[in-house]
Amino acid sequence: MPDGSVKHDARNWRENGIRRVLDGERSAETPETMGMGRLVAISGSRTGSSRLWAGTNLIKPGAKTGPHHHGELESIIYIVRGHALMRWGERLEYITKAGPGDWFLVPPYVPHQELNASETEELHCVLVRSGTEEVVVNIKVDPVAEPEWI
Repeated sequence: MPDGSVKHDARNWRENGIRRVLDGERSAETPETMGMGRLVAISGSRTGSSRLWAGTNLIKPGAKTGPHHHGELESIIYIVRGHALMRWGERLEYITKAGPGDWFLVPPYVPHQELNASETEELHCVLVRSGTEEVVVNIKVDPVAEPEWI
């Protein structure tokens, strides 16, 4: 609207407004991928989200996840603490590195694998997906020995 006011419908904003999820309310009730401790905070079934899924993951020092993709969902990964290596491709033939404050965009159906680049510190990330429920398709991949750095 030209005057800067916000148009809204007659919903009950107390019940249908902001939803807070405290740290301790995240849930491990999400599909698993080897090597990753994924916790869901926001989803359609947990909070009534109509378009997004959000959560966190933790990868132990020196660990790597199993190869997987998230179907038709687009994913965003934000590195909170630690350093990540991300491999992707049909044979995980590409690799890049990210650290605190960096982001990854993972397009739909892209096979990928997260690796903790550190042998001493945990890797903590925030995850956001373009659907309301977690889609995890764990896959078997014959990875190349030496991926190409991007």
